[in-house]
Amino acid sequence: MKICAVDELEEGTARTFCIHERQEVFLIRQGGQVPGYLNRCPHSGAPLNWLPDRFLDSSGTYIQCSEHDALFSIEDGLCVYGPCHGQSLTPVNLVISAGQLTINTSECE
Repeated sequence: MKICAVDELEEGTARTFCIHERQEVFLIRQGGQVPGYLNRCPHSGAPLNWLPDRFLDSSGTYIQCSEHDALFSIEDGLCVYGPCHGQSLTPVNLVISAGQLTINTSECE
């Protein structure tokens, strides 16, 4: 499934995409990389964002859960602080080809 052009993601920001009726993923562009994760906290299953497309803490260094302030590494989704310490966000398999981001949606069901 085509998600967007890489150039549509601004450096240092995150963006949400609906890939199924009730399933969202979010992508973060940082340091030339574009990791993506399911928008679901491993602790509670709640969405992570506290406002539309707002996933990062105030420093822009970590993904922050809106429900209980857990912090996750952007690079690998590992929880470094909070009740789900040591657990990880569910990554999505992104492919970049000809400047376009695509995702295998069968992994996200």
